[in-house]
Amino acid sequence: MSELTVILQRLDQGDPHAADELLPLVYEELRKLAAQKMARENPGQTLQATALVHEAWLRLGGDDQPEWQNRAHFFSAAAEAMRRILIENARRKSRLRHGGGAEKIPLDGLELAAGMDDEQLLALHEALDRLAAHDCEKAELVKLRFFVGLTNEQAAKVLGVSEPTVKRHWAYARAWLFREMKQ
Repeated sequence: MSELTVILQRLDQGDPHAADELLPLVYEELRKLAAQKMARENPGQTLQATALVHEAWLRLGGDDQPEWQNRAHFFSAAAEAMRRILIENARRKSRLRHGGGAEKIPLDGLELAAGMDDEQLLALHEALDRLAAHDCEKAELVKLRFFVGLTNEQAAKVLGVSEPTVKRHWAYARAWLFREMKQ
């Protein structure tokens, strides 16, 4: 009988120390299982194999392990837990409030002035007027950052707000203008 089977039997008999011995014994196998599952996921997965193992362990009961019939039963349950975690993670990412299928644009690296011709500048001007009607403080920030070239820190001093507020407003305004100019 393998050491794992003995520990699983001790768990069934209510040995409180058996769960403490179980995790170190199965951890590497769970990591390999998690790594295999993660290898089949799309690139850009934010969930790491270690986090997947830890979450699966908690879902399996953590220190309060249920009755396991044998090694195969335990690893089958672990694989199912990992599958469910990955499915939930994928569903969470695809929800509309997380952007759904929308194109993600890194706002820090995107400069509105990059390669802007006269037609684009006029479109920006019109979009900026609409932004000013919607939120004049954010429109003012765009003027300071885009046309004057102030940094976040400088714009925060001019507007009398904190730098984190400027960063949030700048990200919002750029995304808003980008969407408006795409229409």
